[in-house]
Amino acid sequence: MINGGTSLLGLLGNPVRHSLSPVMHNAALKTMGLNWRYLALPCESESLELVLQGLRAVGCHGLNVTIPHKQAIAALCEELSPLAERLGAVNTLVPGAGGGWYGTNTDVEGFLAPLGANEAWAGRHAVVIGCGGSARAVVAGLQSLNLNSITVVGRRREALQAFITDLRQDNAPLTACLDKAAQLKDAVSGAALVVNTTPVGMAQHGDTKAMPLGAELWSSLRAEAILYDLIYTPRPTSWLAAGQRQGHRCIDGLEMLVQQGAASLRLWSGHDDVPIEAMRSAALTALAT
Repeated sequence: MINGGTSLLGLLGNPVRHSLSPVMHNAALKTMGLNWRYLALPCESESLELVLQGLRAVGCHGLNVTIPHKQAIAALCEELSPLAERLGAVNTLVPGAGGGWYGTNTDVEGFLAPLGANEAWAGRHAVVIGCGGSARAVVAGLQSLNLNSITVVGRRREALQAFITDLRQDNAPLTACLDKAAQLKDAVSGAALVVNTTPVGMAQHGDTKAMPLGAELWSSLRAEAILYDLIYTPRPTSWLAAGQRQGHRCIDGLEMLVQQGAASLRLWSGHDDVPIEAMRSAALTALAT
């Protein structure tokens, strides 16, 4: 029951109406016996700083951050974790000691979980579609897998080059590729893993039948290629449904959502043991209704 002692958690983004985070987190909070509630909080970019100040002032216990605020919000934090500072992207906020917010990133942990610890990635090639805040976490995760190379595909040359410069490391060299470039087909045809970090095909974000980079490109995939779409509404996306018909292993964003959410909840609550199965079950039930 919500009462005078109920504390607030929330998700900042735009849009957030589709998000399963409230269902998932509230199921976990109930299991844990915490008198907290998690709400989806739509926020326009121009209101972001004011909203953050207001939520901190009313004692909000923590926030998740999603499209389109993951990068902009980093500059509004009083302190960043080393990972968030390196990525320039934040998906989790914890109340800071100085009255502001401590920003960190649990997307890397969430992204890697469905890929499995025992997959042999050494010497293979990956393609990442998009160069926004979620893509930064994806690339950071991929750089831990001992891949031979990673190609990042984007629409705008300047943004793409800035992304590559920010995240370049000695391991798994990053290559930039514009979405209309001639070399795109070769990059895709040689990929062991393709990750879509864009909102193309997402419910409430345009045409749900749309596919990242268009439908024709994906006929050149290797048979063993894995497709990973960070979107989970609809489930499957048109892109993953097409991949399934071609026999590819396909991963959607639901397990990433669950795992990054569990990592956030550990930070907010101070509890190491959070009810991941309750979170997953609540999310699946909500998707089925």
